[in-house]
Amino acid sequence: MDMKLELVPIPVTDVDRAKAFYADQVGFHVDLDERFGDQLRVVQLTPPGSACSICIGEGIVDTPPGSVQGLHLVVDDIHATRAELLDRGVEISEVQDMSAPGKPTVSYAYFKDPDGNGWALQKLPY
Repeated sequence: MDMKLELVPIPVTDVDRAKAFYADQVGFHVDLDERFGDQLRVVQLTPPGSACSICIGEGIVDTPPGSVQGLHLVVDDIHATRAELLDRGVEISEVQDMSAPGKPTVSYAYFKDPDGNGWALQKLPY
């Protein structure tokens, strides 16, 4: 049996502000921005190279904006990706290397969207 995670809903307060952040600053591709009546707006965005998208909008989820934490974007070059995000105006932490004796180093840099939903860039040791 195969199961593929393909869409993660992200609660936001201002859909247009969040869409601009994810598309213009973080570089996600806007796949869809549609209204379905007065109560439902769906904006689907996909990180470059990802098979999984996020969904923001109106009438999507009831969880509080900013409550999603720990989403990981795995990158090949964390320093270059961090620099690009900084150039686009994203507030992002310094790169932190996490290692344990005898284990390969994994690197992280953290940022939040305008509502406080938390993301991590992750560089795996492969």
